[in-house]
Amino acid sequence: MDLKTLLRSDSKMKVGKDYQGILRRDEICEEFRYDEHFIFVETLPPAPDKRNPQVFRGKHITITRRDDGSYRPNFRPVDVVAGFNVGRYAAGVANELLWALEGLVGER
Repeated sequence: MDLKTLLRSDSKMKVGKDYQGILRRDEICEEFRYDEHFIFVETLPPAPDKRNPQVFRGKHITITRRDDGSYRPNFRPVDVVAGFNVGRYAAGVANELLWALEGLVGER
């Protein structure tokens, strides 16, 4: 039996490593002599779906969409330095929430 491998991840198959792919059998008849030839082609693993994609990215918050379609606001890191104004920060967060939600769900 002959086995030809076309691998994407390694140049040679490694002992004990599993490979995902397609195995195909080619049967060749040469004057009533049958030789079995096989070819294995490694396939790429399916790309995972991105969980909870980011649908809004602001200066103060980000909003992600969950699998069930609901939205989750997340605070971005806050750099509290000299001159940090809590009222201005809170107003900025409130404005971003308003802009994001208006853009995502609209006015009802």
